[in-house]
Amino acid sequence: MNTAAAFLDIALIIAFVALVLGQVLSMVRLVIGPSSGDRILALDTMVINALGLVVVIGIRQGVHIYFEISMLIAMLGFVSTVALARFILRGDIIE
Repeated sequence: MNTAAAFLDIALIIAFVALVLGQVLSMVRLVIGPSSGDRILALDTMVINALGLVVVIGIRQGVHIYFEISMLIAMLGFVSTVALARFILRGDIIE
C-alpha cells in the first residue's frame, strides 16, 4: 500500500469520527438547549456536520455525485436556518 494512501485513509477516519462526534454533541444541544436560538444554532451545526460527512464519504468512495449532493444540503440548510430564525423573530416567514 502506498504511504500517501495510508495517510489519506487515516485522515478520513479521523475526520469521520470528529464529524460524528460533532453531530452527536449538536443533537445533545438540540435536546437540552435552553432557548430557541440555541436549538436553531444546533440544527445549523447539524447541517454543517452532515455536509462534512457527505464530503468525507465522497472522498473515501471517489464518487463525484456526493459533492453535488453536498451543495444541495448546504443550500437547503441555509434556507432552513434563515426561515427558522425569521419565524422565531417575527412569527411568520413570508410577509
